[in-house]
Amino acid sequence: MMNSASFTGNKLHRLCTCSSFKLECLGRSICFLASSFYRFVILRFNTFLVQLCYFLCLSFQGFWVLKALKPRTPLRPRNLDLFFTSVSAATVSSMSTVEMEVFSNNQLLILTLLMFVGGEIFTSMVELQLWRSKLKKPLIAENQVNSVSNNSSAPPDPRNPFGQFELRVVTVPSMSNSTLETDEVQSQIEGRTKSLSSESLKYHSIKFLGFVVMGYLVVVHVLGVTLVSAYIALVSSARDVLKQKGLKLFTFSLFTTVSTLASCGFVPTNENMIVFSKNSGLLLIIIPQVLLGNTLFPSCLRFSIWTLGKFKKVESNYLLISTREIGFLHLLPSLHSTLLVPTVLGFILIQFTLFCSMEWNSEGLNGLNSYQKIIGALFQSVNSRHTGETIVDISTLSPAILVLVVVMMYLPPYTSFLPIKEICNGGRKRRRGKIVENLIFSQLSYLAIFIILICITERKKMKDDPLNFTVLNIVIEVISAYGNVGFTAGYSCERLLKPDSSCQSKWFGFSGKWSDEGKIILIFVMFFGRLKKFNMDGGRAWKLL
Repeated sequence: MMNSASFTGNKLHRLCTCSSFKLECLGRSICFLASSFYRFVILRFNTFLVQLCYFLCLSFQGFWVLKALKPRTPLRPRNLDLFFTSVSAATVSSMSTVEMEVFSNNQLLILTLLMFVGGEIFTSMVELQLWRSKLKKPLIAENQVNSVSNNSSAPPDPRNPFGQFELRVVTVPSMSNSTLETDEVQSQIEGRTKSLSSESLKYHSIKFLGFVVMGYLVVVHVLGVTLVSAYIALVSSARDVLKQKGLKLFTFSLFTTVSTLASCGFVPTNENMIVFSKNSGLLLIIIPQVLLGNTLFPSCLRFSIWTLGKFKKVESNYLLISTREIGFLHLLPSLHSTLLVPTVLGFILIQFTLFCSMEWNSEGLNGLNSYQKIIGALFQSVNSRHTGETIVDISTLSPAILVLVVVMMYLPPYTSFLPIKEICNGGRKRRRGKIVENLIFSQLSYLAIFIILICITERKKMKDDPLNFTVLNIVIEVISAYGNVGFTAGYSCERLLKPDSSCQSKWFGFSGKWSDEGKIILIFVMFFGRLKKFNMDGGRAWKLL
């Protein structure tokens, strides 16, 4: 009986051991296949296709989750409007076809996640990690070279004395030939070692840069959420707004901070920041976040690398000097990074001056004192590139300011005055084939095509409702979607030529009143604007004489 039990126990032990071994082998196989597929995607696929698939998958996943969650209101948004909102959050465009207060707290958190992982800083950090994985092969080669050199100079293993000898027939070269061959091999080894050392330095520098970007992202987010939460908790007027809207303090602080740093512009309230126009302290907290997350990010990143240089002097010096070799879009050369600051401040000053001179006594700033008007004008000027948060109704602004806003939204975020010719493409410019290069249009050409298509799809409404469906309002909507800004002229029932009692003014974007075809075209515009960095050199084949 004892022997039978012992036999059964041994059999079970062997079965368990065999099963665990099979599971371990299966796990290793899965990891190997996953890593192989991962490296295949990184090394084989085009960066543009990878990012396009990334934003498409992100948008569809966001749509499915938003659809599965219950909204705050009984009336559910249409599927197209939910997908439009998901695309708008993932591409940080903040274009809206439904009111923001329709979404529940859980849906707001999903939108926050979409804005965070779709933001330029986060995606650039992921791109750095993927790019760094391409440089692992030279490191492996370097380790192999070091291993070979160490083995060649290592003493014989006393446990295996016969493994150190090999019998073969050799020819003994002359001393001169042997010396020449030795010198040649030594020079090749030194050149290879220098090349590997350069690749190793580049690898560690990119790794250090990834940690700097990650730390920058975490610190600014934590600081922003803390400051916004503290202000709302201490100021009763701002706290009362959240109570009236039924918004949670943490959700609002997190949502607004992530949206601002990602340059999205979504705010959980229907009126955007209009309800906080008198809370100058909150606006002053948000203004630096707008600049840190967008137009001044390269300058702040370079300053962060220089500050942390005392801990990683070699890597930081390499990053600051070899910006073209690194090829990171947001790590600009010293001159461009320096001149970017006065350029951004100059654009803000121009908008601020024009805004104050033409809108000081306007309806949008009615009820504000002088200090609140100054802060509001500054907030509005900063947000036109490219965040899109607003304290006034854009449709009430004067035409001159609207045209200036359109220009500001169109300009890329790192536009800078450079007195000398400087190519700021990060050293990663690829020469396309002649046929493809000739077929690619400029940015303005594509925008003109999009505007024409939307004018075609909305031609009936432009005829029946000419005060709302103006060409200027359509241009503002398209350029705002392209620049991933989020400014919109909105829609007002008061501008109807024929009053309609069933018309209700809603706090969503002008595109919310468009046809389904127009909304789909604007979705393409948002994707095009989010990936416009891949087509900044388009239209070179066309010459204007």
